[in-house]
Amino acid sequence: MLDRLVRFFTSLKLTVVLLALGTVLVFWGTIAQASLGLYKAQNEFFRSFFVFWQPASGGWRIPIYPGGYMIGGLLLINLFAAHIRYYQPGKRKIGVALIHLGVVLLLVGQFLTDYLSTESSMHIRNGGTKNYSEADRDFELAITDTSEAELDTVVTIPARRLVKLDEIAVPKLPFTLRVKKFFPNSVVTDQPAPMLDPVNTTAGFGGNFRWKELPHETTMSSRDTPAGIVEPVTPQGSLGTFLVSGLLTHPQEFVHDGRKFLMQLRPVRYYKPFSLHLVEFRHDKYAGTDIPKNFSSRVRVENAGNGDSREVLIKMNTPLRYAGDTFYQASFDPDNQGTVLQVVHNPSWLTPYFSCVLVSIGLLIQFLTHLFRFAAKRKTA
Repeated sequence: MLDRLVRFFTSLKLTVVLLALGTVLVFWGTIAQASLGLYKAQNEFFRSFFVFWQPASGGWRIPIYPGGYMIGGLLLINLFAAHIRYYQPGKRKIGVALIHLGVVLLLVGQFLTDYLSTESSMHIRNGGTKNYSEADRDFELAITDTSEAELDTVVTIPARRLVKLDEIAVPKLPFTLRVKKFFPNSVVTDQPAPMLDPVNTTAGFGGNFRWKELPHETTMSSRDTPAGIVEPVTPQGSLGTFLVSGLLTHPQEFVHDGRKFLMQLRPVRYYKPFSLHLVEFRHDKYAGTDIPKNFSSRVRVENAGNGDSREVLIKMNTPLRYAGDTFYQASFDPDNQGTVLQVVHNPSWLTPYFSCVLVSIGLLIQFLTHLFRFAAKRKTA
């Protein structure tokens, strides 16, 4: 039995089948982007162990095809097993070992990037300061206790937990949260709209608003905006039902046991141990035209932990790399008085470079080894 498993995982046929499955997956996932959008297609096809099929009227899913993690993981096992079985130590095999190590590092680096990397954005107005960035597509329900004069206590709940429409108990909160309704994507307005349904909440603002659930966004330039009705419930009873939405700029307020709380559905925040102060944003154009010449943000990095305080110019193709984050000049406000920086945190960003270097060195060693052996045979002949 063990011998069969070893032969199966070290088989060249398995390698060919996995590469063929990967080719079909890439083609299928690319086509699916037209209907699902880039991010949803990535998650369903490439960042999963299986591709699922779900009936239109059912809440269950059936796995119908191996996903990117499954194919990549089996390729990694196949590579390791074949290397251990067939590799013979020696100077002539150093190149092969380096090539295999580079490919393994490339696969592992991709897994680490998927699990560890985050992309977000930081919007700063001229003269403003920010110490956090915000996710582009993920939301969270933030409950802030403002009863302390010097320090706010914030509890966050991922929006994906609200989909289940159940009660959420958080030890730091003196109440539970009962989710009455939740729309992963929606439109909310305070204007008359006969095609929309009334919200009908009992507390806070928005009880006279109108809303409607929308299908998922599939274009790169758009994102889902969730909304829901949440009811804080104490042992003494309900505090009322509140509207929360990613479209609302102001949080809901309520008081319990003499403590004031704020509740808001907002993009997920990634707080930094430093802050960026926007000194000046510049949008330069070529003289006499409306053609953009330069987008740049002069920011001052302020880090109280190490006393760092310096000005840095961020512009196109010249990002700021600081404390494990990379800040790119991504966009700006229409009035040219604010900037939008794309923030990428990827602890494994160097692994593709290391893997390419290892594969290149391995190929060079193999080429030179065979070249010297061939030259030696020609000389003796």
